[in-house]
Amino acid sequence: MPNIKSSIRSVKTDSERRAANGPVKAEVRSTARKVEAQAAAGKKDEAQATLKVASGLLDKAARKGTIHKKAAARKKSRLAKKVNAVE
Repeated sequence: MPNIKSSIRSVKTDSERRAANGPVKAEVRSTARKVEAQAAAGKKDEAQATLKVASGLLDKAARKGTIHKKAAARKKSRLAKKVNAVE
């Protein structure tokens, strides 16, 4: 535990941020895995529907500042690429 007052406050706010961001990131990761699994299984319609949900979650996480907006765009692009490759 730090001794400096500002460092003590930083530790507190860091843990609050981590507690708030963790579930959001976990939901984004699990939805992205779901999209990838459906794309790998060849279920294009289901993958597209789940991709729509994942895109919304990524946009929301970027808006809240949980992840960077360009990171969200990159993840959405890569997921879309995998879904579009399914025939």
